[in-house]
Amino acid sequence: MYAYIIRRIVFMIPTLFGIMVVNFFIIQAAPGGPVHQLIAQLEGTAVDITSRFTGVDANEVAAPAGDAAGAAGNDIQSRYRGARGVPPALILTLAPPFGFAKPIYVRFFITMKDLVMFRLGDSYFRNGTVIELVIDKLPVSLSLGVWTTLIVYLISIPLGIAKAVRDGTRFDIVTSGIVLFGYAIPGYLFAILLIVMFAGGSYWSVFPLRGLVSTNFDELSWGMKIADYAWHMVLPVVSMVIGGFAGLTNLTKNLFLEEIHKQYVVTARAKGLTERGIMYGHVFRNAMLLVIAGFPAAFLGVFFTGVLMIEIIFSLDGLGRLGYEATLARDYPLIFGSLYVFMLIGLFMTLVRDLMYAWIDPRINFERIDV
Repeated sequence: MYAYIIRRIVFMIPTLFGIMVVNFFIIQAAPGGPVHQLIAQLEGTAVDITSRFTGVDANEVAAPAGDAAGAAGNDIQSRYRGARGVPPALILTLAPPFGFAKPIYVRFFITMKDLVMFRLGDSYFRNGTVIELVIDKLPVSLSLGVWTTLIVYLISIPLGIAKAVRDGTRFDIVTSGIVLFGYAIPGYLFAILLIVMFAGGSYWSVFPLRGLVSTNFDELSWGMKIADYAWHMVLPVVSMVIGGFAGLTNLTKNLFLEEIHKQYVVTARAKGLTERGIMYGHVFRNAMLLVIAGFPAAFLGVFFTGVLMIEIIFSLDGLGRLGYEATLARDYPLIFGSLYVFMLIGLFMTLVRDLMYAWIDPRINFERIDV
C-alpha cells in the first residue's frame, strides 16, 4: 500500500501541472484583464488607484506619451488581449507593475516556477500575499464542506438502508416525499427561506444572519466559542445539506436493494444467519463501496460549487467567494493561488477515496494496480 501511495503522489505532479497549464492560457486569453479593471476604476473616481501600482498621477498617465510610447503600448496591447480598446499610453504605464510588459511565454515560465516553489505572489487588488489570503479564507470553506458532507452521510446512509429494508412500505413512501423535496429545492433558495423564517426576516430571529462567529468571539470562553460557532453554522449547513442528502439517500437505497436480491444473501439466509448479521456482515460491505468511494467527490462538490452561493448569501468570507471576486477583478495571482489550493485538495481527496476503498473491503489490493 505504501508503494501505491508514493506512486499516486508522484503521479499528482504532472496532473497538477497539466491543469495549471490549461488554466493559465485560458485565463490569459479571457478579455478584460487587471489593467482593464484598473482603468475602469480610474475612469470612475479614483486618482490614487493608479499610483498604488505605478506611483503616477492619473492625469499624468492619461496624457499622450508620444509615438514611441504609443508603439510600445500597441505592442503590449497586441500581446495582452484584456487590454484591447484601451489607450496605448495608459497601457504602457500600467502594464509593467502587473508583469504584462513581458511576453506570454516568459510569464508562463515565471508562473509555473512560482507555483512549484509555492510562491503565490501578491494580490493585485487586495492588501496581502495570496498565501495569506488563502489561509485566512480556507477555514470558512473547509468548515462548510466538512460539516455538510459529514451530516449528509450521517443522514443518508441510515435512511437509505432503512428505505431498502422497508422497500414499498409506508415509511418508504413518506421518506421518498422528503427526498423528492430535497431534489426539488435548490440550496440557495432554501437558504433564503431559512433567513426569512429564522434569521429575523419576517418571523423569528433565532439564528444570526451573517458571519461565522460573533463580533465578541475573542472575549468568550472556550465552551461559549464552540457554541457561538455552531450557532452561526446551523443555517448555512442546513441549506447545503438539503440539496445533498437526497441523491446519496437514493444511491444507498438502490445499492442495498441490488445486494439484498443477490444469491449470496439467499444462501446466507438458508444457513440460518440473522437478518442483522446478513445486512451488516455481508450486504453492508459490498453495498457501501460505492457510497464510501463517493465521499471525496461529495466533499469536493460541496467545496467547489455549493459553498459559493451560501458564502455570498450568509456573508461568509471563504475561499469560494474569494476566488469568485478574484475572477471578476481579474486578480491573476489570486485566481491561480486559489485554483492551486483547490487542485491540491482535489488530488489529495482522490487518494483518500482509494484508501477508503481498501479500508472498507480488504479484498481490494492496490499494490497490483498500475496508477
